[in-house]
Amino acid sequence: MTIETVSKMLGHSDLKTTQIYAKVVDEKMKNDMDMLRQKMTDLD
Repeated sequence: MTIETVSKMLGHSDLKTTQIYAKVVDEKMKNDMDMLRQKMTDLD
């Protein structure tokens, strides 16, 4: 989903507002992807 879509869904009038909330620390994203990968592996 694009950030523009998320911004509209959240009712933000300025994309910069959404970008503040959309900042994700690289390590957090890596951890989340690792958890997702593990869950997908567990389904097999």
